[in-house]
Amino acid sequence: MNEKEKSEVVSRIKLEIDKTKSEIIELKELTKPISPENAIGRVSRMDAINNKSINENRLRTAENKLNKLNHSLRKSSEPGFGSCARCGGNIALGRLMLLPESSYCIRCAK
Repeated sequence: MNEKEKSEVVSRIKLEIDKTKSEIIELKELTKPISPENAIGRVSRMDAINNKSINENRLRTAENKLNKLNHSLRKSSEPGFGSCARCGGNIALGRLMLLPESSYCIRCAK
């Protein structure tokens, strides 16, 4: 990976970190406890509880992605950045641009 490509990937990582942080803030708001005194009706309350569960799962996924992105950003200054953690081969630039938190090449990710 040359310096220009590395710079593009690092920019993409930073962009994804910002987007993910915003998503986490939004999801934390959506996963707040549902107050029983709200007059929303039984069916609507069940819907709200179900949506809360879905959003809690999305929140965990976003937090996990943020951890991976931060890890990738820290590794970007190391010599092996862009190399597969399993086989040591290069991770395709396209893969890193789509999934900047990737630690494995396409072959090893399977």
